[in-house]
Amino acid sequence: MYAITGATGHTGNFVARRLLQEGQQVRAIGRDRQRLQALIDAGAEPFVCDLADAAALARAFAGARAAYIVIPPDMGGKNYRAFQDRIADSVASALAAAGVQFAVTLSSVGADKANKTGPVVGLHNLEKRLNAINDLNVLHLRAGYFMENTLAQAGVIHAMNQAAGPLRPNLKISMIATRDIGQAAAEILLQLNFTGQQARELLGQRDLTMTEAAGIIGGAIGKPDLNYVQLSDNDFRNALTQMGMSSDFANLILEMAGAMNSGHMRAQESRSAGNTTPTSYESFVAEEFVAAYEGRMAHV
Repeated sequence: MYAITGATGHTGNFVARRLLQEGQQVRAIGRDRQRLQALIDAGAEPFVCDLADAAALARAFAGARAAYIVIPPDMGGKNYRAFQDRIADSVASALAAAGVQFAVTLSSVGADKANKTGPVVGLHNLEKRLNAINDLNVLHLRAGYFMENTLAQAGVIHAMNQAAGPLRPNLKISMIATRDIGQAAAEILLQLNFTGQQARELLGQRDLTMTEAAGIIGGAIGKPDLNYVQLSDNDFRNALTQMGMSSDFANLILEMAGAMNSGHMRAQESRSAGNTTPTSYESFVAEEFVAAYEGRMAHV
């Protein structure tokens, strides 16, 4: 049996559905039973709990051979790093108590660094915490920059007639679709052929600059001359807080952007067949971004 945290999120939902399609027994863990209903209808066993509740989470993990671990976002929280560490401690305690043999975590490029990477520091700490569990085989998937993060550009383009953000226009970054992360995680969970403590990077289909991404977006929405501009820290912080993020979370995002701009946070692996995933940014824009820009839901 597989226990899936973040089962209603982008990657966890894909993992749960893929395992169910393969006839596997899945326990879908989430905070809201109503949001789990689609997975229940697909055959998953629901378990409603707060990931910070180690005792409840140990019951959720009971009987599972393998677990998929995600720390959920808390963009409105006043101390996101403390929140991440509470979840990491709870997950580690629960995995050990339940005797789970295998775990796959959603981590990030940059989790090799112990500081100055914003929210990715929390993933570094999660990796360390799980690596210390006796008899747990754990694989950390260090994913690149989510293509879904660029969906926010839809509103920016409507407001400013250009794309904008904190990253340098010419900075090459690995962009990945979350469905490709889910696919990779599901295949690893189906095989369970890893041992010890491992980390692997997932780098998307290719590296892109934000200027290149803006060009792809512009071509798809009828704005072939669409440009990207780098915002000042203050302007970007104000934009994030206006979107409802706490100042704490906004500052962490800015720290992460600074780490990317400086090269402190970057992929450690050379690109290979093993860490390259299939979805191109052109496909993502056609299938999801255009729908967001036009104010409609992408077809699922």
